[in-house]
Amino acid sequence: MTIKAIAMDMDGTLLNEEKRITEKTKAALVEAQKQGIKVILASGRPTPGLFKYAEELAMEKYDGVGLSFNGAHVLDYQTNEVLFEQPLPLETSKAILEHLKAFDVKPMICHQNYMYVNDVFDNTIHLPDGDMNIIEYEARAGGYKLCEVNDLAGFCDFSLYKILVAADPDYLNQHYKEMMRPFEGQVSALFSAPFYFEFTDAGITKAKAIAATLPRLNLKKEELMAFGDGQNDQAMIEYAGVGVAMDNATTDLKQIADEITLSNNEDGIAHTLEKYLS
Repeated sequence: MTIKAIAMDMDGTLLNEEKRITEKTKAALVEAQKQGIKVILASGRPTPGLFKYAEELAMEKYDGVGLSFNGAHVLDYQTNEVLFEQPLPLETSKAILEHLKAFDVKPMICHQNYMYVNDVFDNTIHLPDGDMNIIEYEARAGGYKLCEVNDLAGFCDFSLYKILVAADPDYLNQHYKEMMRPFEGQVSALFSAPFYFEFTDAGITKAKAIAATLPRLNLKKEELMAFGDGQNDQAMIEYAGVGVAMDNATTDLKQIADEITLSNNEDGIAHTLEKYLS
């Protein structure tokens, strides 16, 4: 099989546990681009949160593509052209934000240069390996300034690609069905990490965004290799000609993948590319 495009999730896949691209993986992806292979970053992160990694991989030079917000927005890094987008309807966004007031969660929404939250000091989630300031982490990762808004539902009068909800993993696992129940059929809702539950417009997946983008790049899904580790990667892994799960991926993802590679801390992407492209 000829591989002409490589799509990869970011956190837990392209990035190691230090949130960095290792030199070995970077070299493998730059070499793939030199061979004419298209590289696609495919993340739940907001669009600005991918820019520095695209720059590291020289994706502007090689006409790479950034898929953000779990597939709600796709950007050509060379031309800055939006190749696909599908935001949430405004009334749906407002209804979700109103409904979330009933839960002990931290909703976050992004617009232009700002990330809006209810309280920048109510920022801590409790994880097995220690507490985390989740609001600071998200703002820094996306390059956003922070702004407090008491009533996000009342404040929001702009289109949203995604509503991000953070909470302690046990709490989210107990309450996510109640959180999404009023909007079943109207939205896509899934976990991108045990402490993240995300709302996007109905039908949005990384696979849908890639399927809308590949024809514009004169590529076929059979020519696509995709790497991932979590629930929000499942549709992409199933869609690709070769779907690869990282060794640190969820059990469910490993079961549907064509292959399992090494972990994100062991250059799993580079390991598989060596096999297919050498």
